[in-house]
Amino acid sequence: MSQALETMSHKQQRRPKSRPWAATFILTGGLVLLACGMGLSISFGAADIPFLVVWEAIFQFNPDLNQHQVIQELRLPRVLGGAMVGASLAVAGAIMQGMTRNPLADSGLLGLNAGAGLMLTLCFAFFPGLPFMYLIMYSFLGAGVSVALVYGIGSLAKGGLTPVRLVLAGAALSALLSALSEGIALYFHIGQDLAYWYAGGLAGTTLFQLKIMLPWIAAAIAGAIVLSRSITMLSLGEEVARGLGQRTQLIKLAGAIIVLVLAGSAVSVVGSVGFVGLMIPHLTRKLVGVDYRWIIPCSAVLGSLLVVFADLGARMVNPPYETPVGALIALIGVPFFLYLARKERREL
Repeated sequence: MSQALETMSHKQQRRPKSRPWAATFILTGGLVLLACGMGLSISFGAADIPFLVVWEAIFQFNPDLNQHQVIQELRLPRVLGGAMVGASLAVAGAIMQGMTRNPLADSGLLGLNAGAGLMLTLCFAFFPGLPFMYLIMYSFLGAGVSVALVYGIGSLAKGGLTPVRLVLAGAALSALLSALSEGIALYFHIGQDLAYWYAGGLAGTTLFQLKIMLPWIAAAIAGAIVLSRSITMLSLGEEVARGLGQRTQLIKLAGAIIVLVLAGSAVSVVGSVGFVGLMIPHLTRKLVGVDYRWIIPCSAVLGSLLVVFADLGARMVNPPYETPVGALIALIGVPFFLYLARKERREL
């Protein structure tokens, strides 16, 4: 026990301390900025709508007005979906990085998105018209199978599982599953239906989808906050966590279930959007320190901000045409990933 405490104390000396004041500022300021960004995103589009009309459509909806219908049926679900997806992917990435102590962990890089995507492609090909609730369940299944395969493949190499091997196994499996998805889509002539989904886009998100998705995501994020203290200890090392009385295997199992729910829900709605879960947790740790009781809620807010503003930016690239939000985020995420990979290689 004393040795574990000494190890934890030594590691804490090398890491930046938690900054609750910074976390409080991010949560309050971020939520205000998110509300402003959502209002701006609803207002901006092929036909700009004044903010006053947006306010009336949300709080005093009149079904006889076309602009109110556009906001309620198209723009509001899109913006809410972006916020929920950003929060889900960011929290999933934070949990994965904390539990595995792998700075390169992300649901997209470790094959979860590709596995969920393959299952959705199979559903579109063999069970067209399947209710959205079942699509979410199959997304969970695909994400779970893919992460099990990634960990299994990465563990087969000499020297065991390392952060770099985990990412390489995830990249290889993601490429394979994506190729299978595209082959199935071409064979069954559903490529056009899935093309925008592959690139990651929020267009077409409906309130019905969000109503099904919200309880899953809310429960998963609440579970992540409950586990946050244990994840903080686990991020200091498994031996330290065990020495402090943590049931590490149970924590890892609960964390894995939460990650599958978050990643599967997000992929079922928005498609393949990567790098949110990679970038946001790193940024959050730089700002608030290493306490996951602050990292998880702040990651949720910052992830929502990233996706909402990225979607707004994607619509400004080539108006009035749509640019997939996943493509715009990848422009930022790929250089960030290369920087982290190079940094990780220097530290090995």
